[in-house]
Amino acid sequence: MNRFLSFVSIALVALIFGFLGAWAFTLTPLHGSATRTWLVENPDILPEMAQALQERDSARQLAGIRGEVENPFPGAVLGNPNGTVTLVEFSDYGCTFCRHSVGDVKKLIAANPDLRVVVREWPIFDGSEAAARMALVAAKQGKFAAFHDAMFASGPPSAATIAAAAEKAGIDMRAAREQGVAQDVTYELQKNHQLAQQLRFEGTPAWVVGNQVIGGAVGETNLAKAVEAARQAISDK
Repeated sequence: MNRFLSFVSIALVALIFGFLGAWAFTLTPLHGSATRTWLVENPDILPEMAQALQERDSARQLAGIRGEVENPFPGAVLGNPNGTVTLVEFSDYGCTFCRHSVGDVKKLIAANPDLRVVVREWPIFDGSEAAARMALVAAKQGKFAAFHDAMFASGPPSAATIAAAAEKAGIDMRAAREQGVAQDVTYELQKNHQLAQQLRFEGTPAWVVGNQVIGGAVGETNLAKAVEAARQAISDK
């Protein structure tokens, strides 16, 4: 009996507050037919609403996996490894748009000394897995940035271009033969694929910065805005 009375009491409170909320809404500019008129008269708010909705959805996507997304494979980092702002790039050496984004990332790093760029190798094109494995070998040997740049400059992944990029980066190829097939490298590639699926990425490049999840080669200007928004969110905490 007491449990029943308690349930009724809770229901009544919820109903009362529901009516109060509905009454309060009638006092706002968004009540009834006034909604359309108010939005037409205040169109500047629409981009802000769209941005807020996108950030809310992105935050939901990142919930529970942000740590995994932002925690790099040891050494697979560009820019400031101790930076306070983190930009994550899901990348494929066989992706033309990823190649075009190399310059954008370099400009961001030059303009933001506090920027840490975590590169997640996500080989989705034919022939890209061998290049991704060599990149992780380069990370193990402390030569990730050199291989990353050389590989994209060499052209689409092939045995010849991978070997040329590795030689240019100064990779120890004898050690690479074992390191490239090691369990941690295989696990990293599997994890990156799983994370990309959880974030609903459809291809490369794809980005995560702050609460924003971004797909595609969006250009240096848009990435810079996202980096600044992430920095501002950190400073507001």
